[in-house]
Amino acid sequence: MSDSYERKVMQDLAIWEKKLLAKPSRMERMSKNAQNFISAKLPKKINDAFRLSVKGMVEGVLAGSSYVPKKEYGHDTLAEMDEAAERTLEAYRRTAVVEGAGTGFGGGVIALADFPLLLSIKVNYLYALSRIYGYNPKELSERIFILLVFQLAFSSVEKKKEFLPIILNWEKEKEQYENIDWDSFQQEYRDAIDFVKMFQLIPGFGAAVGAYANHQLLDQLGETAQNAFRIRVIGEGGA
Repeated sequence: MSDSYERKVMQDLAIWEKKLLAKPSRMERMSKNAQNFISAKLPKKINDAFRLSVKGMVEGVLAGSSYVPKKEYGHDTLAEMDEAAERTLEAYRRTAVVEGAGTGFGGGVIALADFPLLLSIKVNYLYALSRIYGYNPKELSERIFILLVFQLAFSSVEKKKEFLPIILNWEKEKEQYENIDWDSFQQEYRDAIDFVKMFQLIPGFGAAVGAYANHQLLDQLGETAQNAFRIRVIGEGGA
């Protein structure tokens, strides 16, 4: 690994960690209050659909289901890994935007289909990223790491403070995290996305919202996931 490139990445990681753990702004706190209000008003069938989608995703990942990609990657340096990661994010982001616009256009029940579809896109992206950075998602510990990265991306600041040290010290910590509170996980994830996604339920208007929301959510996941894997690569001696 180029020393200059590694230094730049480490500087980027320090900035990212500070941003990740920053105290929520007043606007973010107001949005959270609005989220809580909206969540309390959602019909039971929507809450159940969200909960079951996340539960199914988690169970599928832990079981090592068909999410695992067949494509193999052979990148020698961190710079090459990062370039491949950016290309991969762009591809999955395009897919998510098209999918969000399509399901959002119909609004109502049709828009609810976006939730499990978006989960599948995100998980497949994380599996691909794991491969890019030299890890094997067929191993249970790597699949748990993927779920923790997912949590880190979409949790509250309080939860981020809990999860980041685990990511930073994964090789030492991984044996302790085969049992995770997935009910809390689905609630954190839903809270992170439902404020903007609820507008996707409105026919017509939902198409633009769905495309925009999915673009932002993939960006949010991409930044967190790429940096989590970079931390591991550097910590293990780099590439």
